[in-house]
Amino acid sequence: MEQFEQVEILFAEDNPLDAELTIRALRQAGLANKLLWLKDGQQALDYVFREGSYAARTDALPRLLLLDLKMPRVDGLEVLKAVKADERTRRIPVVILTSSQEESDLARSYDIGVNGYVVKPLDFRSLAEVVRQAGFYWLAINHAPPR
Repeated sequence: MEQFEQVEILFAEDNPLDAELTIRALRQAGLANKLLWLKDGQQALDYVFREGSYAARTDALPRLLLLDLKMPRVDGLEVLKAVKADERTRRIPVVILTSSQEESDLARSYDIGVNGYVVKPLDFRSLAEVVRQAGFYWLAINHAPPR
């Protein structure tokens, strides 16, 4: 049986450059030690719900889910909907980290139950600062509800 290390941040992002910049920013803030990067929404669902290649996973649920909106196979809103609809996972804080500034995406995310919506800045310095602040807030300052 494959062993899985405890994941604090589950990060679903299909763009390798955005993922690299985000992970680098989290590392610089000391928040990426227990981060798992997945490349699409289906992988995120499989991880959270212990299905597919993650069916044998026995570790706890992640403390934070960072989601891009526009991903292949299953988009971020569908992942958000599934996570927030399930009693076992609805308390996981979910933050949308996206380039979309469309009001409809923002409104729909909050209607489904997102905990935060962050628009990715275009330059690395700004992105790094936004990611550091978001990660620090959700992992160090925010008191998560019991699971």
